[in-house]
Amino acid sequence: RAAGDDHGRPALVRGDAWPAMPADALFLGMADDGIAWFATCTDDDTPRTDLRSAASHWPLREASAFATAHALHHWHVRHRHCGSCGGEVEFVRAGWLGRCLRCEREHYPRTDAAVIAAVSDGARLLMGRQAAWPARRFSVVAGFVEPGETLEQAVAREVKEETGIRVTQCRYLGSQPWPMPTSLMLGFVAIAEPDEVVCTDELEQARWFTREEIAEALDAEARGDTDDASFLLPSRISIAHWLVREWLQTFA
Repeated sequence: RAAGDDHGRPALVRGDAWPAMPADALFLGMADDGIAWFATCTDDDTPRTDLRSAASHWPLREASAFATAHALHHWHVRHRHCGSCGGEVEFVRAGWLGRCLRCEREHYPRTDAAVIAAVSDGARLLMGRQAAWPARRFSVVAGFVEPGETLEQAVAREVKEETGIRVTQCRYLGSQPWPMPTSLMLGFVAIAEPDEVVCTDELEQARWFTREEIAEALDAEARGDTDDASFLLPSRISIAHWLVREWLQTFA
């Protein structure tokens, strides 16, 4: 969670307000105005904002910086020891490199590739839901890329495993870092056979949605009137939501 003020805005502190740069400061990059951004951990009672809230309400620059800091901190906490020899890892280069103090092996931040696809049979969109999600929430199919497969193969495998639907072709559209904790979502639009959906253990429910159903859900969302909606779309901060809109506006 990130520090903020009482209104949920990010807590930004100028460098000259610090007597010295904290030893654990993480370099987040250079802004267009030439100012370097850093993040550090605090244990004071400053109000906190979680990553999802920041993505929804903060300006893009601040939200992106928070996402980077969150991913780096997650890596530091879970990689305190070398995976080769078990030695202690020291983080250097402003948090971007881990060096084993015993065998001197270098370690770098981890990013896990995952595919996410708007799958269509030409007229309908395939979506499913997991049991742990909020009631009525549906999303497009997603899953991690496995060793030895292409991104396109990962799309076809995940869709087949989760729904029984056979993908015949797919095309890359865009990506989104998803540091919850360390994923990079790679978005596709895919064409599939209009087969009957067969749910597996991974999904509680999956089905085809018509253009009219998707358009109605987007309209209800825009009006803020989703209480009586038969289903809810993915969060608006996610690439999943963008893929749904892209499918309706461009491919449906």
